[in-house]
Amino acid sequence: MHLLGLALAGVCALASHGAVASEAFPARAITIVIGASAGGITDVSVRAYAPVVSRALGQPVRIDNRPSEAGAQAAATVQNATPDGYMLLAFQGAQHSALPAIQSAGYEPVKGFAPVTVLFTLANFLAVPANSPANSVPDLLRLGREKSGGLVFGSSGIGTTSHLTAARLSLSTGVPVAIKHYAGASPMIGDLVSGKLDFTFVSYAVAKPYGQQGRLRLLAVDAEKRRADRLSVPTLREAGIDQPRVASWFALAAPARTPDVVVRRLHDAFAQAAREPEVIKSVRAAGAEVTTSSPEELARMMEREARDEAELVRTLKLRQP
Repeated sequence: MHLLGLALAGVCALASHGAVASEAFPARAITIVIGASAGGITDVSVRAYAPVVSRALGQPVRIDNRPSEAGAQAAATVQNATPDGYMLLAFQGAQHSALPAIQSAGYEPVKGFAPVTVLFTLANFLAVPANSPANSVPDLLRLGREKSGGLVFGSSGIGTTSHLTAARLSLSTGVPVAIKHYAGASPMIGDLVSGKLDFTFVSYAVAKPYGQQGRLRLLAVDAEKRRADRLSVPTLREAGIDQPRVASWFALAAPARTPDVVVRRLHDAFAQAAREPEVIKSVRAAGAEVTTSSPEELARMMEREARDEAELVRTLKLRQP
């Protein structure tokens, strides 16, 4: 009995220690790893959350940009980190799911992570050079059918949202699309406005200065409804393109096996931040919209995205050796 009592006391002590450790989270700085360059929409939007979440948790929230390998390095780094909630991944849903299906990426898009919350969504515009003969999406598709070799499309990288959206457009319309990959949006936009590309998909924040200069034209937006500041630009569906989904979603996840109580603490802090006017204003200024979800809802989104992107990669034979 004496030994049993000691054993039970030990178990209770361990349980109590675990509860205290969970309640104490966080006890030091939290790092959010982003597989994108500093200054881009993903970076700016995630940074909008950082100071508000820092105040709520009482610890610094730092940003670590790791844009190499289209975000694969960032995802692998977080997947392999200690599952204690101190290193998190901010990622774009489709790209995060597509990369491991396209090539060896070093991480498991679903099993490797503990979902926390969706952070924001981003609508992309279909843009053409200002001197393009296409004044509408039907015009562009007609041009693609008539032009030798089809349309030339600029992608901001293998497995990125722009790449996958263009692939779906080609698949759904039958219009040939030759995809040229770039290391980011800046060089891609340069070739678009100079007429080396027929079209691309870009965020409004990226397209806006070129549109104001009269160097490109927006034909459609990949969103559920038209943007309030660009009501003249129809949605892809209004333009006759029935995409299987619209708008890109960006989310936050911890390494798999992170304790549920830690995940909930993080979720609550980010959900609270998403209601703050300063966060909403900053994210909108970057061209995105604040969005939240429960960890369970995000888990379902990640599972569905991984399944859909794997199917798209197989259909288009995008898998690389």
